[in-house]
Amino acid sequence: MNNIPQVKLGIIAVSRDCFVISLSERRRADIVKAYTAKGGEIVEIKKTVENEKDMLAAVAEAKAAECNALVVFLGNFGPETPETLIAKEFTGPVMYVAAAEEHGDDLINGRGDAYCGMLNCSYNLGLRKLKAVIPEYPVGTADEIADMIADFVPVARTLIGLSSLKIITFGPRPQDFFACNAPIKPLYDLGVEVQENSELDLLVAYRAHANDERIDAVVKEMADELGVKGNQYPDLLPRMAQFELTLLDWAEQNKGARDYVVFADKCWPAFPSEFGFEPCYVNSRLAAKGIPVACEVDIYGALSEYIGACVTGDAVTLLDINNSVPADLYEADIKGKFNYGPTDVFMGFHCGNTPICKLCDDRAVKYQLIQNRLLENGGEPDFTRGTLEADIAAGQITFFRLQSAADGTLHSYIAQGEVLPVATRSFGGIGIFAIPEMGRFYRHVLIAKRYPHHGAVAFGHVGKALYTIFNYLGVEDIAFNQPKGMLYKDENPFA
Repeated sequence: MNNIPQVKLGIIAVSRDCFVISLSERRRADIVKAYTAKGGEIVEIKKTVENEKDMLAAVAEAKAAECNALVVFLGNFGPETPETLIAKEFTGPVMYVAAAEEHGDDLINGRGDAYCGMLNCSYNLGLRKLKAVIPEYPVGTADEIADMIADFVPVARTLIGLSSLKIITFGPRPQDFFACNAPIKPLYDLGVEVQENSELDLLVAYRAHANDERIDAVVKEMADELGVKGNQYPDLLPRMAQFELTLLDWAEQNKGARDYVVFADKCWPAFPSEFGFEPCYVNSRLAAKGIPVACEVDIYGALSEYIGACVTGDAVTLLDINNSVPADLYEADIKGKFNYGPTDVFMGFHCGNTPICKLCDDRAVKYQLIQNRLLENGGEPDFTRGTLEADIAAGQITFFRLQSAADGTLHSYIAQGEVLPVATRSFGGIGIFAIPEMGRFYRHVLIAKRYPHHGAVAFGHVGKALYTIFNYLGVEDIAFNQPKGMLYKDENPFA
């Protein structure tokens, strides 16, 4: 995935001048050794910070080493001003951690008091209004801090990505899809750029790619990916290959000063009749490359998908929180086999934008049944072809979204669960999702807080990283699926 950053970590040790500097330096070296042993790579910045000039020298060393994320390590109490100014002078994300004491018989010269120093570090970060990542329990041994650094990497990767992201849109956000029409000012507050374009701009660019000499190679790649069974409309592939090249070229030619790009495109009702196909399969392929394409000009859906791609380093998707599971299906295929009640399960669906690597083996390019009814009167499908359909493969997932409310404030939710290995008996890219206490979450988060029907799906349990990211970004409302017995603010205790 060349559309997400590569993190190059550095570690800077700090030392208060009334403590033995060698204690911080030796502990720093132990962390590097422990993290390397776990398969990580980190640059050990040799300049240890005791004062502001040291701070400038250490940050300069980190920048010279091309580090784009830093771990600041309090090997002892640490100097409050210089250590926090590191976060001001360094341009990338910074995490602060502190050394645990090591031996009960070495608590005189070997005692560092970093447990105490972390308190003053936090106070000074707040005093200067500086953002930093601080783990849930930031004090540890070398081995424990190595694990904290491993947790920091996906967070840092996401924050770096967001700082250089452009969201490119095509078309006005759809009529009667008001949930997709969220204010975009919070995107600029996050440092994200937005380029809004007309569907006509995209159509002109698409037509300009007719007879592009690269189309045949993309067609072959698509055919190989789909296989004989999945390639049900081979005559459609040149159109879709032309569109894929159009989007990729637009991204390259329009990202400007930004390094990373995602799309939010209008895909109906005019798109299929004018372009000659549904864009879903192409959208799925770009998502697999780390370039999510959100349906229905869902700008915050595209943003959420990109966050998921950065966190996991893997393909993501965007789905409707779509329909309930019928009682007879639940009784036949779920009850007694999985530890979920009827309201814990639902179906997540979209027409066909989920990457092929996240679908079951019977995946194939098909036609959009709903659009076929609307635009082709339910007849033999032509331009409503182009969806990638199959049940979504079973496994762990995290359903989440970062969203602006109508008043321009940011809100988010995170819910971990799984896709069940149960046939949906339906159409589209679809799966049976199970999230503990989903019924209550649906009512008291999704409905009560007025979230749209789209949710981003990361394939894995990544709630810990997402929470850290949303908290770092200043999102005050981070909702989750609360366990039984933990009432939501608006939940009726007598219901």
